[in-house]
Amino acid sequence: MKKDIILSGVGGQGILSIATVIGQAALKDGLYMKQAEVHGMSQRGGDVQSNLRISDRPIASDLIPTGKCDLIISLEPMEALRYLPYLNPEGWLVTNAAPFINIPSYPAEEALRAELDKLPHKIVLNVNEVAKATGSPRVANIVLLGATIPFLGIDYRKVQDSIRDIFQRKGEDIVELNLKALAAGKEIAENLM
Repeated sequence: MKKDIILSGVGGQGILSIATVIGQAALKDGLYMKQAEVHGMSQRGGDVQSNLRISDRPIASDLIPTGKCDLIISLEPMEALRYLPYLNPEGWLVTNAAPFINIPSYPAEEALRAELDKLPHKIVLNVNEVAKATGSPRVANIVLLGATIPFLGIDYRKVQDSIRDIFQRKGEDIVELNLKALAAGKEIAENLM
């Protein structure tokens, strides 16, 4: 088993939290893991990207070569498009449909959607709306994480356990909210496949 994953978004969206949950779940599942992060601007609104490599064998490099990525996870559609050259022909894109418009020259939503529609393997969902319906807009990143479950190759219970471990210091209500968000994203992805 080998999965090369690129996570992308903008600062403040929770990309690094997704990487932490996946990484911890991979380790709980007995897998090897390497991660490299690029924080871009170290403030809200700057580009954030992480390479996450998971395997049942030792991993030599923490960077994913162009054309070799199995899964792109993106909380922002324009950021998803930025990393498409890394996606292999059989790879999947799981992205938020809602843009985070943080620059004056941001492309039109229709143009973004047209580019996303060209991809054969994609899950595009508005995680912001799902998160609000789940109980809090702050769990949008965990909704997106849930939508990646069919593609991760990691036991779902290990992902749930990692969420419990990471969020337990914030209290049981926060843990349960994040687990609910994870389940909501997973269900949507399974229905869209």
